[in-house]
Order: sequence, then C-alpha cells, then structure tokens
Amino acid sequence: MISKGCEQCSKGGKMVLFVYGYCDQRDCFYCPLGENRKNVTDVYANERLVESDEDVIEEAKRMSALGTSITGGEPQEAMGKTTRYLRLLKDEFGEDHHTHLYTGITGGRENMRRLSEAGLDEIRFHPPVEQWGDLHGTEWEDILYVAREEGLTPAFEIPGIRAEEEFLEFLDEGAAEFCNINEFEMSDGNYRRMQEQGFELQEGHMSAVEGSKEAILDVMGDHERVYFCTSVFKDAAQHRNRLKRMARNLRRPFDEVTDDGTLVYGKTYTDPDRFEALEVPEEFYSVKSEHVEVAWWLLEEMIAEGDLDDGEVVEQYPTYDGTVVERTPLA
Repeated sequence: MISKGCEQCSKGGKMVLFVYGYCDQRDCFYCPLGENRKNVTDVYANERLVESDEDVIEEAKRMSALGTSITGGEPQEAMGKTTRYLRLLKDEFGEDHHTHLYTGITGGRENMRRLSEAGLDEIRFHPPVEQWGDLHGTEWEDILYVAREEGLTPAFEIPGIRAEEEFLEFLDEGAAEFCNINEFEMSDGNYRRMQEQGFELQEGHMSAVEGSKEAILDVMGDHERVYFCTSVFKDAAQHRNRLKRMARNLRRPFDEVTDDGTLVYGKTYTDPDRFEALEVPEEFYSVKSEHVEVAWWLLEEMIAEGDLDDGEVVEQYPTYDGTVVERTPLA
C-alpha cells in the first residue's frame, strides 16, 4: 500500500519543508542531518533557505507541488512555526495540498489537535529504536488512536535497521494506517557514527547499508500496508522527478530538459548584435547583461560554420540557485 503522501512523493510532487533543526533525541547514531541542518532554527523549502513566507510559496510553485512534507529536527518542538506554515500552505493551495509530518516524539492530544486544525493530513511516527518490540501499552500506542480521533492519519515511518513484527501487529489492530520503512543509509551527517556501530556500505553503492534490506523484507515485506522505500528509488524517482517538474516549469523555448531533470543551453560572450545580424529568431536566444544564452545545438552549429568564435554548453539544476552541473567548451 502506498499512501497519498508517498504517491505524490514518487511523482516528485512533494515539497520538503524543514522547519526546525533541534531534536531532544540526541543519541540517534543514524541521524542523517548534516552540520548545516542540525541544531539550527533556519527553515528550508527543499534546499532553499527560507527568508520569507513568499519563499515557501515560490518554491512550491516552482515545482508545481502537490503537497508538502514537514520535517526536522523535531517539528513538534516548534509547534508555532509548524502550524503557521501548515496554514500558509493550505490557505495558498487549498485543502487538496496534502501535508504529512515526520516526528520522533508522541506529542500528546493537544499537539495532535493543533496540527489537525492547522491542516495536517497525515502524521508519521518514528519511535526510538531501543523501544521497538515493547511499544504496546505505552504512549506510542495511545498516540496512534489519539491522532486518529483528532482527524489525522497515523502511521509509522522507520529506518530499516532491523525487522520488527510489532509494527505489523499495530497495522492488523487498526491502530496505524501503514508503515514505511526507509532503506538504512549512510550520509555525510552520520557516516562516522554508523561505522562506529559496525555498519558498512553495500558494495558499489554510495549510501545503502549492507545487509539490512533482505532480512526486513523476509519478515515484513509481504504485508499489504508495509512499503519499503529504497535509496535508489529516492534518488531515481523522488528527487529526479522533482527536478523534472521544476525544469518543465522553468524551461525557456530553447532549453533542453534532460532525463535527470537538468536544463541544457548554450552560452556565449558574442555581441548580441551578431545574433540579430544573422537573423536568429528571438525564441532561440536570450540576451543577458554580459553574455547571450542560446539553444545549445544552434550555438554548436554556428561555431562549426564560423558564424561565432566560441561558447560553451551549460548544464544546470532548475533549483532557485541554478547550480551548474557541467560546462563543455565549444570552439
């Protein structure tokens, strides 16, 4: 079973809103946060540092967001900020803009009510790994029912550290709607700590941990409401599809959108009057303050035929900062 939030994410349609970098679960050796996100109060919409509410709206529009996931740190430790952004998104995009939130604490009924009233649709709980297998009869069981009573869809979202049948019991009992398991990964933020715990990367893989996936799937993979999200899927589907959505929105008539969701165009410092003299149609180029951007294939052809002296093919991300992936000189 794939939830509505996951379905949107697989299409690249879920904006990630990082609202708060602090978290009281300080001993999670697998926490993936890098130094720029850990213990900060900054807000990020995808990778964009948010300086105003308009930044959030603009980023959502840039990718034609179908919904938003709220994350941290711990969003429930900044309830005022979290609920304000939920209202902002619902007011701007309407009730169909699906929202879900990741949390590592229970929070209690008052928080569930505030989140629901602000527009949260789905809440995904991540209990501390040392409590897995002993969650029944605790606040973790109670909060699932409380969240549902307050109008939220309760679920689990856990890292793929090990298989745990108790999560299946919660699904069968009707307490949780689904359980997402993220393939266990190493990141820049947790690599050293993960190695200290004895974990190693899969051979030939940049982030996935060796040995966790198969055992988890053997125990939990057949349940219809368990979804295992691989690191490959996150990169190939979620991230790439998000870039493609952005690229399609931002592309100019002469930009090429690649399969990776990047934009490709030509760049030259030739006098713009040269394009006019050669009667190049206006839709094939754009004059900037110090250079001209043009269809890459046309620039390549013009240089080959001696109409222009030099230039380059530029490949860049369609993100707000336009990070350049590659430059290929033409001469």
